[in-house]
Amino acid sequence: MSNTSTAPSPFFRRLLSPLTRLRLADKLSFRRTTTIGALPEYVPPPATTEPLDWAELAIIDLSKANTPEGRKALAEEVVQAMNTQGFFYVINHGYTLEQAGSTRKMFAIASSTFDDVDSEEKKTYMGKSPAVYEGYKPRHTWQIEQGVTDQIEQYNINHTVRERMHPHVLRPHLDEIENFARHNHTHILFTILRLMAMGMQLPEDIFVDMHRFEATGESSVRFMKYYPRSPEEEVQTKNVWLKGHTDIGSITILWSQPISGLQILSRDGVWRYIKHIENALVVNSGDVMQLLSGNFYKPTIHRVIQPPKDQERLERLGVFYFAMAADDVRLASVGAGAASESEKAQAPTMSDWRKERTERYGTGSMRPSSKDEKVEEEVILGVVVKEYN
Repeated sequence: MSNTSTAPSPFFRRLLSPLTRLRLADKLSFRRTTTIGALPEYVPPPATTEPLDWAELAIIDLSKANTPEGRKALAEEVVQAMNTQGFFYVINHGYTLEQAGSTRKMFAIASSTFDDVDSEEKKTYMGKSPAVYEGYKPRHTWQIEQGVTDQIEQYNINHTVRERMHPHVLRPHLDEIENFARHNHTHILFTILRLMAMGMQLPEDIFVDMHRFEATGESSVRFMKYYPRSPEEEVQTKNVWLKGHTDIGSITILWSQPISGLQILSRDGVWRYIKHIENALVVNSGDVMQLLSGNFYKPTIHRVIQPPKDQERLERLGVFYFAMAADDVRLASVGAGAASESEKAQAPTMSDWRKERTERYGTGSMRPSSKDEKVEEEVILGVVVKEYN
């Protein structure tokens, strides 16, 4: 079968209505998917050999969570990790590197999402609102510093994978993406939430019940690619690709990849790199867990900077699962000194918090702090939100 198509010119496509463009894309992509074979193999780049200042993170073996005794021991490890570095590794999480439904396959799907979809189709599947995690986020969306914008491309997939249409390259792999989302949510996330509840001596499922997989919410799989910047942009931004921040959601699950650049602000005030461990997860908590735990679990500030010299011209591909509470959950403390009923009624919902935080992010709405020249801040729904230069 021929691989050519009778696609209209880009000029003609711009004249079509969004609905017509979507239907046209569906028809044309069907032709492509019937002629395209398996995904190109994903070959990860080599890890850096530079002598970097690495953060010493705890390693949580999720296979030990199968027994009450194992969960009790892991809960203590998680509390210790969260109170020291705020990040930790997870191993034995249920996905292997090479088997069907593997980690390597998910990176291949992520890579194809950016490399094998043309700009016109990407526009068709671009997110309609910054408050909803769906579709493509193009480069040059966020302000970084001195007029320099980001070089980060994203594709976001709600955990209810099939409720929205996706680009042609993803359609043969929706079962795998759906299984991946569910595994991240109901196996990895739920286990971590149970350990965190136990660490506070709360009922094991108290946080799990706030993150129901079937509930309306914006927990999502995210594919992300950082592209190298010009030397001039690196000077203007002091090599910072994404400013120091805390995550807006509950738990972030990053599937480890070899391009260094992620740093955490350690308790001694030093930025340290997160080292790549093959097939491990890098896990941290966000603002939502701080609110729900009554400050028991405080998020750690982290950023992304230009990779080291031996990786500085390489693209940085990421696979994530960003977990959030269900949209209707009130973000009030359930820990010691739990919020009263009136305080709960006044607390923002997850939906309110997400919309306010995401709609303002990268818009330049923050102002310099009067207390620290390296910090910019603003108040969102009564909470002081900061970014660190």
